[in-house]
Amino acid sequence: MAERITPYGAFNFIVNISNGPHGPESPLGGFSDVSGLGIEITMAEYRNGNDKENHVRKVAGIHKVSDVTLKRGIVNSQDLWDWIKATQTDGPAAQRSVVITLRDEAGEDVESWTLRNVVPMKYTGPTLAAKGGGDVAMEELVLSAEGLAFEAA
Repeated sequence: MAERITPYGAFNFIVNISNGPHGPESPLGGFSDVSGLGIEITMAEYRNGNDKENHVRKVAGIHKVSDVTLKRGIVNSQDLWDWIKATQTDGPAAQRSVVITLRDEAGEDVESWTLRNVVPMKYTGPTLAAKGGGDVAMEELVLSAEGLAFEAA
């Protein structure tokens, strides 16, 4: 099979929140936006006193996963609220895994990002305005994750 040189579109993806009420095979809701996927590695500077060159070495330190934001149109579902409530009452026991999978034009999985030990940290409800008429009521959920893994399909 030939190597693909055309970038994939960013519009075809699935968000699967595991340990949810519907099981791992049923994605929780349809999200219109996912943003913030990232990881940052803190670099520590170090220099031996007897180094011949007058510069510091860069040593990889701890890493931090960025907060991930999910947006979706409001649907008649209690699932996200149940997870928020579980986080408030159960603490670490409410942690879940979240897998975001990019798909190609044929609907085949291309790449996936797995967030580990995830809890919701912020919820923002819709902006409601009577004069809009055509806008969708959107909700936003910001997730805090302890780990991020990448896998190509």
